[in-house]
Amino acid sequence: MLDIWTEKYRPQKLDEIVGQEPVIKRLKSFVESKHLPHLLFAGKQGVGKTTAALCLANELFGRENRRSNFLELNASDERGIDTIRIKIKDFARTRPIGEVPFKIIYLDEADALTRDAQQALRRTMEMYSEICKFILACNYSSKLIEPIQSRCVVFRFKPISKEDTIKFLDMICQKEKLKYDKEAMEEIAKESMGDLRKAINILQACASINKHITLKTVLEVTGKAKIEDVEKMLKFALQGDFAKAREKLLFILLDQGIDPDEVIRQIYNRIFEFENLSDKEKAEIMQLLGDYEFRLTEGSNPLVQLEAFLAQLCLRKK
Repeated sequence: MLDIWTEKYRPQKLDEIVGQEPVIKRLKSFVESKHLPHLLFAGKQGVGKTTAALCLANELFGRENRRSNFLELNASDERGIDTIRIKIKDFARTRPIGEVPFKIIYLDEADALTRDAQQALRRTMEMYSEICKFILACNYSSKLIEPIQSRCVVFRFKPISKEDTIKFLDMICQKEKLKYDKEAMEEIAKESMGDLRKAINILQACASINKHITLKTVLEVTGKAKIEDVEKMLKFALQGDFAKAREKLLFILLDQGIDPDEVIRQIYNRIFEFENLSDKEKAEIMQLLGDYEFRLTEGSNPLVQLEAFLAQLCLRKK
């Protein structure tokens, strides 16, 4: 995926970060006091963990001193014990430059560290805690050993809301002089599922095709079927018309080239919007869909399984 705009529009100050107001408020209090404990940033990708760490460093050290006092590492690239013993330890043991009495090591994807590396990290955090603070970022905090978790103040980053995502994308569109349809922005926000980085990348990919972002462009970029085609396929199946439902499925898979897994996801999203189905019927269909999704993950023929799913919906009607 493209990432030019992701870096171009990355916030430089804590106040510029969107969708994480409670977290930002707590981080600003650390900036004001110039006191920082070890921090643990937990949350899914694209919600602002790395950006928050960089903004925190900018406000503490100033952009001119950040390079000397801030070390950013990705644990998925350097996950072994030697990284802890050499690179991190060498940086942690040196004195900070400037007025702030500590340096910061930001370790992204810390949950990818091996068990031995985590034990070595625990000891390093303990030895140099006065002159070096650690910010550990991870998707799953449960994968970190308890001694590390207990040494950190935990910040949980929530997925970016649909409203905040659209607001941020609108700002980019204004600066890049792009036009867009409302339903296109809503589809990008829905597809990104709270991941702002993914939303920005989708927008950039759409802009490379056309300066006017439409729903059709978004669906092409994300590899999704047209919403009306999925709805028609499901309506035919729920009405018991297997031939028309199968014809629409073949059109989606073969003519549009949509991935079968994506068809499953779109069916999942659309089923809840059928108002003429009771909650019990929706629950039964979801259980059925789960069975067929599992078969696809096990390597079964996608076309046969999706046709069998539609056949089951038709048989329910009869």
